[in-house]
Amino acid sequence: MSLIISMAAFALVASITPGPVNIVALSSGAQYGFRASQRHVVGATLGFVLLLVLMGLGLHELLERWPALTRVVQLAGVAFLLFMAWKLATDDGRLGTKDGGKAPTMFYGALMQWLNPKAWLACVAGMGAFVADGDARLVWQFAAVYLVICYLSVACWAYAGTYLRHYLNNAGGMRLFNRSMALLLALSAGYLLLP
Repeated sequence: MSLIISMAAFALVASITPGPVNIVALSSGAQYGFRASQRHVVGATLGFVLLLVLMGLGLHELLERWPALTRVVQLAGVAFLLFMAWKLATDDGRLGTKDGGKAPTMFYGALMQWLNPKAWLACVAGMGAFVADGDARLVWQFAAVYLVICYLSVACWAYAGTYLRHYLNNAGGMRLFNRSMALLLALSAGYLLLP
């Protein structure tokens, strides 16, 4: 039982802390509401868990053989974060209207995880800590724990955004909020380029 508690604690710390996926969830919740943000939340959760399982089943060995792949993923992640920052910065700030755009999709949530270095580090560190011997049963057990924790963590960020929605009930306030979130995403992207 203590192994599951340790896995859950690791998953919680890695999932609830600020990062690009959570920033987008917060912004989506603020602009589109909790329900519309569920596509992003579910996509991010499933995308992460798939990455975790693949890492546990041997993807890390491929990256060790071809370290250039890691750099390609990092650069693609930076490009995607900058694209998401641009989308947030240029949003018109209208709250959940039909003309105000659409909430992030399930695909964007999953793609963000696959291009998010924080997610890759969490997968490598988690598998190294809990499944170093490659036991497939432990890989699936860790993935099941992470599925629940990751969903709840990203959903908390979307819910927090929904709460903020009450205070950002005009387009100008929402534009300012979105631009602040865009700046955070751009800074995250810039941080990834540092040696």
